[in-house]
Amino acid sequence: MAILRITKHGEPILKKVSVPLAYEALRPDLPRLLKDMWTTMYAVKGVGLAAPQVGLNLRLSVVDARPEGKAQRLVLINPEIVAGEGVMFEEEGCLSLPGVFARIKRYARVRIRALDARGRPFEMEGAGLLARAFQHEVDHLDGKLFIDHLSFAEKLKVLSLIKDLRRDWT
Repeated sequence: MAILRITKHGEPILKKVSVPLAYEALRPDLPRLLKDMWTTMYAVKGVGLAAPQVGLNLRLSVVDARPEGKAQRLVLINPEIVAGEGVMFEEEGCLSLPGVFARIKRYARVRIRALDARGRPFEMEGAGLLARAFQHEVDHLDGKLFIDHLSFAEKLKVLSLIKDLRRDWT
């Protein structure tokens, strides 16, 4: 299990739409990759981690929003949001933008469809933090960062902050 390097804002992979996975082609490498992604996500105290954040153009992410303080490790292969309802407006951050936080408007509840770590299709509903994590990770797979949801004026303020913080990113 290795801690992988997390890509940071400005790296081209974060703006690319991820390639859908052919599960059978990736299956031999998936256990190691997932172990490394889980290790990396927990090491930096994240709630989710998408493959582009570790430099891979794959439609894959892991999420553990820890409902009721208990681990709930979810592997999302080729995920898509199939329904959303309600609105929440909460502060969000990102492992690829360390130290940057902004209030983002998201659905309060979403239904996601994906394949699990064994290639089996599933659907799941998430609310609150889990809904936000699903949307955040699918955004990564679509080449978007949470700051892309900000107004132009808000984004300018955040980009100024990023410029100052970038020198501390490793």
